[in-house]
Amino acid sequence: MEKLHNIKIENFKFQSGDTLDIDLSYQIFGQPLNDAPVILVNHALTGNSQVCGKHGWWQNLIGPDKCIDTNIYTVLAFNVPGNGYAPTNDNQIKNHKIMSARDIAHIFGIGLEKLKIDCLFAVIGGSVGGGIAWELAALYPKLIEHLIPIASDWKATDWLIANCHIQEAILLHSRNPLADARMHAMTLYRTPESFSHKFKRSRNDTGIFNAASWLNHHGLKLQERFQLSAYKIMNQILMTIDITKDRGNFIDVASQIKSNIHIIAINSDLFFKPEENWSSYVELKSVKENVWIHELKSIHGHDAFLIEFDQLQRFLRPIFSPSKSVKADIPLIHKCA
Repeated sequence: MEKLHNIKIENFKFQSGDTLDIDLSYQIFGQPLNDAPVILVNHALTGNSQVCGKHGWWQNLIGPDKCIDTNIYTVLAFNVPGNGYAPTNDNQIKNHKIMSARDIAHIFGIGLEKLKIDCLFAVIGGSVGGGIAWELAALYPKLIEHLIPIASDWKATDWLIANCHIQEAILLHSRNPLADARMHAMTLYRTPESFSHKFKRSRNDTGIFNAASWLNHHGLKLQERFQLSAYKIMNQILMTIDITKDRGNFIDVASQIKSNIHIIAINSDLFFKPEENWSSYVELKSVKENVWIHELKSIHGHDAFLIEFDQLQRFLRPIFSPSKSVKADIPLIHKCA
């Protein structure tokens, strides 16, 4: 595992008005800082800064000679404070309700400033990580060359908020909160078609339906490796994604972002619905030329961004391949390279 580093941020003021000292941990992969273009990778709800390598959650996408090639780029990944991955950030957030996605983007921005990074070649993230990417771009409109939110959105919809509310109720009231919340979440991360394709109403040797056994397995696995406090924090961040809060409408905010915006939706996503992404794309394209949208085709729903790597790499290679990233139709905004 690459070494965990730590940045101390004193007296950080949350949108709620609460003030705390924050330990922001991070890992760096590939080229040393200041030697190559920097790519910031934002982790998803149960993820962390270990984005590549043997135990990396995005190891199929990031690494030597891979789509995001660590022979070429510096890959930086922060841990959301309180996600439980770094010993210094365990239980530092006592009240998860004070947090928002914009707070995390602000904390990441301070971290970048302390690392003396004033230009990012790309910010990429899936699910809540993509929402944080949107928030970072809205806070720092000239910071990012390529903004790449995957299976995500610039806002939490009513549907997403409703499901996060159910998750919160499970986390607060269940006898087995981590396992039960995870089981509920997995039914949203996949689709009915994905379940049918995988299980075909089969049973295991004990007579239990394999669909139920699979959910039990995922619940127990998360219970073994994740913390209840971390789940509450990440769920709270997920339901507070909104780049327009106290700023105006979507076009007012997003049109100020100088980045090339590459939206990647999933046709079967039940969590961040693709229709929302397409609507945002059409609306933004009317005032901003350098915005694109791609759609992963999969029966596997939201989790397709962790499954359909061949499709995902086809969309990303034109951005990250050195011979293609300067194509006329994907302009360099800040010359981060």
